[in-house]
Amino acid sequence: MKKVKDEMRAEYTRSDFASLERGKFYKDAAKGTSVALLDPVVAKAFPTSEAVNEALLGLLALTEQTARITGRSRATPRKRAAP
Repeated sequence: MKKVKDEMRAEYTRSDFASLERGKFYKDAAKGTSVALLDPVVAKAFPTSEAVNEALLGLLALTEQTARITGRSRATPRKRAAP
């Protein structure tokens, strides 16, 4: 196996990493916050996270309403004709 070089690429300098904070997003991630990458067309239509959340919550509410309307009903047993 080859040993990994302990060198940074030339375009990086140690001063670039001086202000990094370990665990910066840990609290948000622990709360269940997630990050999703949006398609550029979608990002243009929903420029803020509030707009995305509002649209998705509306979609969830709509699916719940339509699921109740179109839910499968239990089939009633068919009566056989008298012989």
